[in-house]
Amino acid sequence: MLELLDVSLDRGMNWYGQCDDTDGVYTLVLVSYGKCVYWINADKLILEKGDVLLIPPRAAFYGKSVPTVFHEKLVARFKAAPAIVRDLPLLARQDAVQGRPGRFEWMLERLRVLHAERADRTPYAEIRGAAIITELAALWNRELDQAPMASGTHKLVERMKQHIQLNYRDKVTKEELGACINRTPNYAASLFRRATGQTISEAVNAARMKTAIYMLTDSLLTVNEISDYLGYRDVSYFQRVFKRTTGRTPSSFLR
Repeated sequence: MLELLDVSLDRGMNWYGQCDDTDGVYTLVLVSYGKCVYWINADKLILEKGDVLLIPPRAAFYGKSVPTVFHEKLVARFKAAPAIVRDLPLLARQDAVQGRPGRFEWMLERLRVLHAERADRTPYAEIRGAAIITELAALWNRELDQAPMASGTHKLVERMKQHIQLNYRDKVTKEELGACINRTPNYAASLFRRATGQTISEAVNAARMKTAIYMLTDSLLTVNEISDYLGYRDVSYFQRVFKRTTGRTPSSFLR
């Protein structure tokens, strides 16, 4: 159905990439920090944090960093069989698709897991990778099929996301998010899941895991200390959640 070719992580201020003929290859770009620029068939697209771009096969393009601006993005290249192209309108489009999916953070974490597994040569990473890319494309396509979220509603979602980012070390409840946006708890929980594809607890755990990976690789703290810092009072539970989320143990990330 879908064949994953490679996944790369681009970071810095001097990136440049070019492709004159993708020969049946799709390019999926998720920008996690900063901004960069792409020219696709002479059309200029500026990508910023939170943007997703799908470049179709046979589209000539090149891209580069914005001068003096640091950026980070994950890029996946893949091929798709005719059957899946027929089933997913997103893959049948002849033009590039740029958007800011509500599920962006979730999509980004999925792609980070895929990048890590390929880098570590984890068994069956190619098969899992193809499944992850298929899932990302299907859920983004589902979101594109729906009516765009109203500006006011989008602001409520962003406010809830910000609250979680500021308080993820503590337990975040639907009552808190309801108070944050001046709505009922059930409305807040329902809106958050509809917009992001995650429950509140899933979003909190995702934020914790993102910080955990950073601390495991760039600090001298122990697994116990990181677990406690992130609000997990039981280190064994932290290890189980971490393994379930990343496919690896916390100790495998330690410097």
